[in-house]
Amino acid sequence: MQKSFIMSWSGGKDSALAYYRAVLEGHMPLALFTMFEEDGTKSRSHGLPIEVMEAQAERMGLPLVIGKASWSGYEKEFIEHLKKFKTQGINMGVYGDIDLQDHLEWVQKVSAEAQIDVHHPLWQEPRKNLLKELVDEGFRAVITVVDTTRLDERFLGREFTHELIDELEAAGIDACGEEGEFHTMIVDGPIFVEPIPVQFGDKVKAGNYGILEVKLHSEE
Repeated sequence: MQKSFIMSWSGGKDSALAYYRAVLEGHMPLALFTMFEEDGTKSRSHGLPIEVMEAQAERMGLPLVIGKASWSGYEKEFIEHLKKFKTQGINMGVYGDIDLQDHLEWVQKVSAEAQIDVHHPLWQEPRKNLLKELVDEGFRAVITVVDTTRLDERFLGREFTHELIDELEAAGIDACGEEGEFHTMIVDGPIFVEPIPVQFGDKVKAGNYGILEVKLHSEE
């Protein structure tokens, strides 16, 4: 049955591919939903600036709805937004999880509280197959965050290709980054009417993480 949905949106490859599949299945997207830090400047999941995520949403023809919370208030804020979506007639939340059972159970729990359905289009699929599909379908995903305890900073700024998938696996890393080894940003693909006008800046260090600065390209 076709359903209207909100997309739990990180701005990265897994949520983009899950969204793409849900639309191909005939479901109707009504909004992107992202949790941000308390000050509303950067996303909690991938640390992307709000203007970059708004540019993604704009090129998907959807509104970006954000929640703002500390980690301690995260779940309460998330549930409140799901309840609001439900009152707006949205039937389902779509998520990009692949095989992290704990997160799947958390999503099911908060969605049950809001009485909204859950859909995981990528669930339990072989990780490498998903990456090949991503590349073959024309998505452009760039690595913007790495956990330097597990992956070298030289991977920052690299775009996903079949060669990069092999390189990551050769480095002993899950090429999907499902354990948080790295995060990506989608800069182009079949879900956008045009590429995101993004500029990558300096590489900065934050604890164990190497982060590539991301901003919108200035017309000046």
